[in-house]
Amino acid sequence: MGGAAPISPLTGAALRFLAAAVGARSVVEIGTGCGTSGIWLLRGMRPGAVLTSVDSEPEHQRLARAAFLEAGFPPGRYRLIGGLALEVLPRLADGAYDVVFADADKHEFPDYLVAALRLLRPGGLVIFNATLAGDSVGAAAEVGAAAAGDLREHVRADERLVPLLLPIGDGLLAAVKREEAPR
Repeated sequence: MGGAAPISPLTGAALRFLAAAVGARSVVEIGTGCGTSGIWLLRGMRPGAVLTSVDSEPEHQRLARAAFLEAGFPPGRYRLIGGLALEVLPRLADGAYDVVFADADKHEFPDYLVAALRLLRPGGLVIFNATLAGDSVGAAAEVGAAAAGDLREHVRADERLVPLLLPIGDGLLAAVKREEAPR
């Protein structure tokens, strides 16, 4: 089973704020983890809004379900979908989501961005966690840092997006999907 380290309270507060700022009714979370980020997102979402969280690890989803219930969120406020994100995301509705939050394999971030642009409504947010170099060392950390750097450059250059890199936690890269590309 992969690691499921919870996000920091500061990162969580930023997620709650961003979800509230766009009046989120429908959010996709890529990487359920232990449920911490989902709780922060749910706290920022409108009453009755639904979080869709995708993870390939059944244990992560079990932990998240327990955390959501303990935090007071009834089962109707979230749906947990097991499976690989790149196999699940194509089954979700185009333009139906206010926020897509990715906190999973950095190597798949470019593919998550493509999926997010399809899933998000105009004015929606795509948010990537851990997009600044962390404390990790070794070859895997270097490859992950390179992937995060490539993603930052791609988002910055995409005229469909208005990006902001927040230097909190391991870095949050957020971008608003424009109504239409600027002329």
